[in-house]
Amino acid sequence: MSAPILDAQRIAEQAYAQTKLTDFGADSWMEGLARLIDALNSEAKLNELGYAVVEGELVGYLHDRLQIVAERNAHAEYGAVDVTPPVVLVGQGRTGTTILHELLAQDPTTRVPMTWEVDKPCPPPETATYATDPRIAEVAATLDSVELVLPGFRAMHPMGAELPQECVRITASDFRSMIFPTQYHVPSYTQWLLHEADMSKAYQWHRVFLQHLQSHHRGERWVLKSPGHIWCLDALLAEYPNALLVQTHRDPLRIISSLGSLVARLRTLASDDTSIPEAAADFAEDILDGLDRSVTARENGTVDKERVVDVQFAEFMAEPFATIGTIYDKLGLELTAETEQRMRAFLAAHPADKYGKHTYTFSATGLDEGALRARARRYQEYFDVPSEPLG
Repeated sequence: MSAPILDAQRIAEQAYAQTKLTDFGADSWMEGLARLIDALNSEAKLNELGYAVVEGELVGYLHDRLQIVAERNAHAEYGAVDVTPPVVLVGQGRTGTTILHELLAQDPTTRVPMTWEVDKPCPPPETATYATDPRIAEVAATLDSVELVLPGFRAMHPMGAELPQECVRITASDFRSMIFPTQYHVPSYTQWLLHEADMSKAYQWHRVFLQHLQSHHRGERWVLKSPGHIWCLDALLAEYPNALLVQTHRDPLRIISSLGSLVARLRTLASDDTSIPEAAADFAEDILDGLDRSVTARENGTVDKERVVDVQFAEFMAEPFATIGTIYDKLGLELTAETEQRMRAFLAAHPADKYGKHTYTFSATGLDEGALRARARRYQEYFDVPSEPLG
């Protein structure tokens, strides 16, 4: 029996059939989808279930895009309201960005993209029903099913309908997103994404998506997060030149070993042939390249040093509220006693080991510690990032 083959035309036709819509807006999505499908068919080693899961996921992204464009066409006023200069967390994965994002989301003056509204963005969420929208329960049920097929994944990465979502899930409907290499072994797509793709297109779509979400439920500022930003700070800041950045820092070899463990586990959902060494090898050079790009962005002025806060992982985990206070001070924001109390209550209710402990070792990656340590030297020296025990 031959393996199933993903087909872009069939995926688009399914999205048409589901929505009865045909306008995708700008055609920037087409190249990324074509390259992704080529990589999924030839490299990802998908099993039969994996093909079905992936096809449904890709149809879903086009379904959402069609609906968002239809809303935009019907309501030109959405585009007339700017996305207020956002606060963007741009640290690499496994550096504390998730809990930091969750804590910053407790500030009632901020607006974060919640998982439920990113997963089901249409119609735009309404302030009056934002906490009671039936889509919250629908998405929560879907996430519970993920835990059933990937038991223990919540110990690696928090999931929740009412937890903040990453920007990679937003740019996924332009098919220029690091979410895909995280879920699947697609090295040719990753090469295109990080070294060839015009990422300005992804951020133009990102703005459209945020304008859609905020059209009936606004905040004083967006607080956003994604490890994917580190590779394209120039495109991010071209679209949002007044953004305020927070970059979290951690030993890159710990990032690689933690991410290798997480990615290998996640990929088992769609493939029977995945491993920690493969996942770590997929990401090691890309992670170090992204960190080098963040150094270059400081040196050449792409990132204004007055508009960025640097956070060391160990210091943040030891004294989270001292770090948050520094962030608020540096960004010129007010951290009220009420907001701090909300953050403390959230942290108490969501301890790091609530769903178990994520254990991993660098030795499991099979990578050369000495070579990677030398490769990471520029980044570690520039940002004064200490090396950690690896195991």
